Amino acid sequence: MKRLKIADGIHMLTMNVEDILFEGIWEIANGVTLNSYIVQGEKTAIIDGVVNWDGAPETLFKSLEEIGVDPQSIDYLIVNHMEPDHSGWISHFRKIKDDFTILCTDRAAKLVASFYDEDKIKVVKEGDTLDLGKGKVLSFHPVPNVHWPDTMYTYERSTKTLFSCDMFGAFGRMKDHFFDDEMTPEEEAFFEFEGIRYYSNVMTTFTLALRKAIEKARSLDIGIVAPGHGPVYRKNPQKIIDDYIRFARYAEGTGKNEVTILWGSMYGMTAKAIEHAESILQREGVKYNKLHMPLNSESEAVATVFQSAGIIIGAPTYEYKLFPPVAAALSELGRKRITGKTAFRFGSYGWSGGAEKELKEIVERNYMKWDFVESVEFEGAPKEEHFAKVEAGVMELLKKMREKVVE
Repeated sequence: MKRLKIADGIHMLTMNVEDILFEGIWEIANGVTLNSYIVQGEKTAIIDGVVNWDGAPETLFKSLEEIGVDPQSIDYLIVNHMEPDHSGWISHFRKIKDDFTILCTDRAAKLVASFYDEDKIKVVKEGDTLDLGKGKVLSFHPVPNVHWPDTMYTYERSTKTLFSCDMFGAFGRMKDHFFDDEMTPEEEAFFEFEGIRYYSNVMTTFTLALRKAIEKARSLDIGIVAPGHGPVYRKNPQKIIDDYIRFARYAEGTGKNEVTILWGSMYGMTAKAIEHAESILQREGVKYNKLHMPLNSESEAVATVFQSAGIIIGAPTYEYKLFPPVAAALSELGRKRITGKTAFRFGSYGWSGGAEKELKEIVERNYMKWDFVESVEFEGAPKEEHFAKVEAGVMELLKKMREKVVE
């Protein structure tokens, strides 16, 4: 666990967590940080929970002691969001001190009671404040459905710090650098993709609500963005806000100037057409990503398709339907409400087709509104005429996706 000073009277406790499935679903190959914040005035408040992964009160006591905080002086636990990676520490803290008040939204209050059997709860509403003394004043700003309905921001006025919990967060472990002004170009690129992976895997279903949360953040005078996961932005907090504005656009069909090939092949027939499509992209100088399902995870597939302006789906018919690993990935993209993408699909069939029918069913069932170039299907291995159609389809895709490019 790391202990860092964020600003005068504000500290962060953070630790890396690895080898877990986030929310029990999402593979996080590069880990994730859990960040907690402590604000000290005459009184002390904990925001987003003290990280205490091993569950031992002694560990928590030692961490607080090392930043000069007496646990007995803590009066308030502020729950911005009730998901257990931010609130699971409450019962452990109760072992250290019994007399404290939990501040949260009305929707969070019900969950605090049902998850942890707590009853010392004060419900806060938009604009309510908590004066901790010594100039430290916290205000509370609900941002429902980011990404649970209980969520809120906490804002500290004197330092202009926004404690945004899951909003403006990212996957990815932090090693030596924890602030935006410390990062190397390689670390910036790392957290760019980990932010995209985080947004697409966890948040994108609620993009409409996130747009409202972005606007609420922009209404505040922000000097520091301190999220529950990922780096703290103190030099240029507008950067992560702008990133989230861009991510919201990705969810609605725009993307980087690149193509993602989402593909699978049973016996190598569709793979032949994939190789041909790759040669065209290489010839045209187009950056592309290649996701071989099911060898790549759905987490990676969601993130990579999410960030791309053009999608190529290469998948055969399997038992009268679309090749299952590709169908599952597309269904997850639909469930995540990733809409408006420009796409082109081709694939092989044997005794019967059916892949195209299921593809249309997935897109229509999930209201994806993807803009498809006419598909190409071929019986068995592709012939020269099919390669020509694949090339025409790829070229049409590149033409159509240009208007969707947002870097």
